[in-house]
Amino acid sequence: MTTDPLLPVPRLAIIVVAAGSGTRLRGAAPKAFVGLDDRTILRHAVDGVFAGPLAQVVVVAPAERVGDALTDARAAAGERHDLVSVVAGGDTRQQSVAAGLHAVWADVDLVLVHDAARALTPPEVFERVVGALRAGHDAVLPVLPVIDTIKRVDAGAVVEAVDRSALAAAQTPQGFRRVVLDEAYAEASVDHTDDAALVQAAGGDVWTVAGDERAFKITTPGDLDRARALLGAEATGDGDASRPAPATVAIPRVGIGTDVHAVGGEGALWLAGLEWPGEQALHGHSDGDAVAHAIVDAVLAAAGLGDIGTHFGTDQPEYAGAHAAAFLARTRQLVEAAGFTIGNVSVQVQARRPRLSARRGEAEAVLTAALGAPVALSATTTDGLGFTGTGEGVAAFAVALVVPR
Repeated sequence: MTTDPLLPVPRLAIIVVAAGSGTRLRGAAPKAFVGLDDRTILRHAVDGVFAGPLAQVVVVAPAERVGDALTDARAAAGERHDLVSVVAGGDTRQQSVAAGLHAVWADVDLVLVHDAARALTPPEVFERVVGALRAGHDAVLPVLPVIDTIKRVDAGAVVEAVDRSALAAAQTPQGFRRVVLDEAYAEASVDHTDDAALVQAAGGDVWTVAGDERAFKITTPGDLDRARALLGAEATGDGDASRPAPATVAIPRVGIGTDVHAVGGEGALWLAGLEWPGEQALHGHSDGDAVAHAIVDAVLAAAGLGDIGTHFGTDQPEYAGAHAAAFLARTRQLVEAAGFTIGNVSVQVQARRPRLSARRGEAEAVLTAALGAPVALSATTTDGLGFTGTGEGVAAFAVALVVPR
């Protein structure tokens, strides 16, 4: 555990469960990584967590999305990034929460479990749950009253009405004394729908506090529309999100990117998605393709998703030696999951060698296919000036346009 020595060590941990596939949402990515605006569902959820009580934050994500989850969580944490960790989830929600529990620090004695899909949960709900735990309750559940008439149905026929006065709709975060939750998971032999049910099955008592209408679970495309309408209402100062969101023009967004690599690497030269036999290779963690890397930076910047180091850093060994197709295809996934479509990219290469003109069309075709959007390529030798003119290295500059969907 490493924390800022000037900050108190939290005795509270919040596990954010973001490992679900979200098939009912029908998004281009796992549910937590679908965009609400220029941020993912997960980013909004973790923003809400950090607006509440000081806590260690453990995000549980699909194994293939751990890096993306860490990017979102650290961005939400800001200077408190030492409080954040990300672990891979399991096949079920219960297995995912168990994985999160294993990452909770030893000093923690209160644990909240929160669904990332309840991305707009206000910080007041977290505070109410923590307050009830500190008041002496072992397990706490935020709830809303059931307002619809409920019927018990058998084979399509109504059997009877159910007294809704004794019913409540459960939300998250659900809070527990750490020892109570640990013991319940140690004894668990079957899966439960939520952690409160698991604790009850182990013999524990669960207390309730008031939930919030904004803590609804984003499960279907209609829920996603509702969340976007709420965010739109907040952005315009119109608190009534029950009305349809006003029609808006999807304003294109522009990003720029640049990359430089020195000559002298091992193996073959890879540039603009192509191998160049007989040319000097470039230094780099991957293949040193300055063109592809500049495109990645430009597209990510346009979508507000950071830069190439954020998503393809040297701490990710799977990208060692990777070529343009891997970088560009992954960038497209990230941008589309955040709710954008790539319009086009223009990139200029500054280099003495190789001579790009003879293979420009081939390079554009490869880059366009990998990115899923038109890529235009141009080149200059800089009249022998600078490190690119003397042949010591290659530079690339890209401009990208993306459009919100």
